[in-house]
Amino acid sequence: MRSKKGRVLLLWVLVCPGVTGAIVVPFSISSALGIAMGFIISFQLTQWCIFTKLHNDLQQECASFNRTGLKMDLENKLFGQHLASRIILKAVSEFMSNDNPKKPLVLSLHGPSGTGKNFVSQLIAENIYKEGMSSKFVHVFTSTLHFPNPRLLPLYKVKNSRGFMMTSCSSPNLNPLCSQYQLQQWIKDSVSNCERSMFIFDEMDKMHPGLIDSIQPYLEYYDKVVGVSYRKSIFIFLSNAGGESIVETALDFWREGRAREEIDLKDLETSVSLSVFNNEKSGFFHTSLIDKNLVDFFVPFLPLEYSHVVQCAMAEMKARASEGEGPPDLDVANQVAKDLIYFPKQERVFSVKGCKTIESKLDYYT
Repeated sequence: MRSKKGRVLLLWVLVCPGVTGAIVVPFSISSALGIAMGFIISFQLTQWCIFTKLHNDLQQECASFNRTGLKMDLENKLFGQHLASRIILKAVSEFMSNDNPKKPLVLSLHGPSGTGKNFVSQLIAENIYKEGMSSKFVHVFTSTLHFPNPRLLPLYKVKNSRGFMMTSCSSPNLNPLCSQYQLQQWIKDSVSNCERSMFIFDEMDKMHPGLIDSIQPYLEYYDKVVGVSYRKSIFIFLSNAGGESIVETALDFWREGRAREEIDLKDLETSVSLSVFNNEKSGFFHTSLIDKNLVDFFVPFLPLEYSHVVQCAMAEMKARASEGEGPPDLDVANQVAKDLIYFPKQERVFSVKGCKTIESKLDYYT
């Protein structure tokens, strides 16, 4: 059996051919090649193991769905939204359990302000990604921040593929086209690193019409788009558009003495989709995403009643109690709910701002 010193000497000879004339090699050429090949294979296996571990760690950080957690969160933290809870849980669960979906999951959440659209997006992220909304694979685009009206701001600034900030255009007139490219590049870079990436588009009712169509190819039934598959990604659109038809339906049920839990998706989905599609001020105005049926679900969020506002206040106090503050107080919750403004003016059925101002109101009363 050759000594360890002999093997080291052999490798030195092989990689340093200039010194071979001064050394008597005690091995045959076949033995030398065999040991060298073993060394190379061992090195390659080590590199492969390191790469595999890094890849597996990245994918685990990328996405690990907790269906039970999402179900519990929707039941215990989201109030007055029986439709949204049911649709979200079913859609996300089925999509995340499918290893070979035919297209990305596309959800469009609609309803009045303060009804839980942003909150639900947060719950979804928290039950898919280890870092929740802070995950580098969750991207939130706000229309007024990332894609402002080109007449108001001459330049857009976004991350390029290398992570640097760059000025997008030299002319304000080119901004819509430049922002389309930026949006496409951002999505492509993220999905290239994590196929289960999530993209949330807030304030769709304020987005420049036509801009969202720039990502249409990523939402299609394509296997790959320029070498990248987007079929395992999630796209969520948030909008107040369609809120009027949702409120009208909810109010009709209330006036007829019917429980809001009787409201079904069929009572709202068509009216909401048509409302946003024909709204000239909406980012969905005549968009191909709707025209080509690329949105999987239009999820309606109903206006919140007094009892739901009380539940929101109690949930917030419970969360604060876990951080060292006092226990939840039902009297305080009722006082907060009473001080909010409700509509219609005579009936005072629904909260104008939903649960949006609960935190600041509690700061005043506690």
